[in-house]
Amino acid sequence: MNISDKLNAAAEILADHRLAGRRFDRFPENLRPADQDEAYSLQARLHERLTAKGCGPLAGRKIGCTTPVMQAYLKIDSPCAGGVFAPTARERYGIFQFEDFRRVGVECEIAVRLGADLTPAGGPYTIETVSPAVAACMAAIEVVDDRYVDYPSLDTPTLIGDDFFDAGCVLGQPVTDWRSLDLATLPGRMTINGTEVGNGVGGDIMGHPLAALAWLASHTAARGETLPAGSFVLLGSVVQTKWLAKGDEVVAQIDGLGEAVARFD
Repeated sequence: MNISDKLNAAAEILADHRLAGRRFDRFPENLRPADQDEAYSLQARLHERLTAKGCGPLAGRKIGCTTPVMQAYLKIDSPCAGGVFAPTARERYGIFQFEDFRRVGVECEIAVRLGADLTPAGGPYTIETVSPAVAACMAAIEVVDDRYVDYPSLDTPTLIGDDFFDAGCVLGQPVTDWRSLDLATLPGRMTINGTEVGNGVGGDIMGHPLAALAWLASHTAARGETLPAGSFVLLGSVVQTKWLAKGDEVVAQIDGLGEAVARFD
């Protein structure tokens, strides 16, 4: 089996599980992505299939494992990126159906909206070179789904191939004058049903939130891809993933960037 056939077969398996709402166990050994490069190629083919099967286009990207708390939680020491489909993204106050998920969780994030393309020609990127492309920053909730039989037993390339747990998001009010803020020192916190469940600061995200954007822009540039103007990027969670019960209401707050709210009916 050549690499193209391998990736196509693996993408079909992931797409079938996602669309049917079935928990994924593991690939046959001959279909498991060998490394992160194969994993991102698999992810791209998965996106194509899910879009073709009615899941809509990608509206943004997410970056996982950008903070010490999440690296320790998942036992992965490097950032991992995934896609966010447009129909799963909400603004300000998101209402989700609890039964639509296998095991739903939430994370407290800083997100950006791009006002200009970040193209392969500009890479590799730094905080200074991605900053002009950022039109707005905002508080956000990433919605994640543990759609696996036993995710701790899965290798990192497999998780990357399946969008690294992503299942949606809520984006807060965009803040366009974000340059007046020190993103690295902004405190953030998350509450569930009014009780604080975790907190952190912007600098927990790779030392500076825009360092995560620079990592993603460099990563996509190296693959010959563009992060397009108008898309958003979830930069990472300052709070460890929290798993929810039916009826929970979640608030993620970042000082200076407002809040995002999600309810799971």
